[in-house]
Amino acid sequence: MERRAFVAGAVSVLAVPLTAEAQTIGKVYRIGILSTTGVGTWPPKNWEPFQRALHDLGYVEGQTAIVEYRSAQGRYDRLPDLAAELVRLKVDVIVAGTTPGALAAQKATTTIPIVFSAVSDPVGSGVVVSLSRPGGNITGVTHVLSMLGGKRLQLLREVLPTVTAMAVLTNPDPANRSATHELPEVEAAARAMGVTLHVARARTPDQLDGAFAAMTREGVKALLVGSDAMFYVQQRRILELATHHRLPAMHGGREAPEAGGLMSYGADFGALALRAAALVDKILKGAKPADLPVEQATKFELVINLKTAKALGLTIPPSVLARADEIIQ
Repeated sequence: MERRAFVAGAVSVLAVPLTAEAQTIGKVYRIGILSTTGVGTWPPKNWEPFQRALHDLGYVEGQTAIVEYRSAQGRYDRLPDLAAELVRLKVDVIVAGTTPGALAAQKATTTIPIVFSAVSDPVGSGVVVSLSRPGGNITGVTHVLSMLGGKRLQLLREVLPTVTAMAVLTNPDPANRSATHELPEVEAAARAMGVTLHVARARTPDQLDGAFAAMTREGVKALLVGSDAMFYVQQRRILELATHHRLPAMHGGREAPEAGGLMSYGADFGALALRAAALVDKILKGAKPADLPVEQATKFELVINLKTAKALGLTIPPSVLARADEIIQ
């Protein structure tokens, strides 16, 4: 696990002159980051939009803010200890990136404010009482994952209209609440399209090879990569396996096609980061999480890598290309 705290003099994009308001307040806030998927030191790539959003709000690392970053690196079992550590540090707010992270933070404290930045079903997961009145010490932003799985499979089928056997890669770990919400939607979409769906399960990195081998045995011709922290950390390996088995794959985040995957469809996490940072700002200025409604993602993006499509011998239909937010040549 990565542990890193920023103190005065730290080199960062946040290290800019103080805003007039920050100079007046003179308060140094301690912000705890509980990351399920982040790797490396602060900020890993997937947290950079949040860091920039804090900067734009006037929080200067080492001067008006100290970031305590803790990463489980895809290991759900690490989250409770990391959450407890942030509580012992008496941070002013905890920012949790996923449903397991939000639940771990929630169990660790009932007093320190918590902001989640990408929980798929906050009410169904028991993270909040309702979206309009979250209750307790927690609020945040949701990306409504349960409604995205079917859409991703539909887009993949539009690219491969003759394929009748597809797979979904999922992590059966009980802590992976995303799979709980996503898988039923994907299975329903497959039935509606007349697609035979093979559910490939991998709970640990060393099970990925076996999962892909099973897909080949089942005659699968396309893959939907489910939402999971371990899959994010192991993205490079998953891309290598998909290439080796010549499986066109749909992913949940733009990082995959940027790294050579075929395509992705999901919430604009940069936009989610902006909203999460705004909630942090409101809380640090005195607002109570219970009074701040959970905000929902409104922007979703389709990213397609045409170079990968060509390597797989695929022609992306014009109707799909026309809907793409970004096309990687």
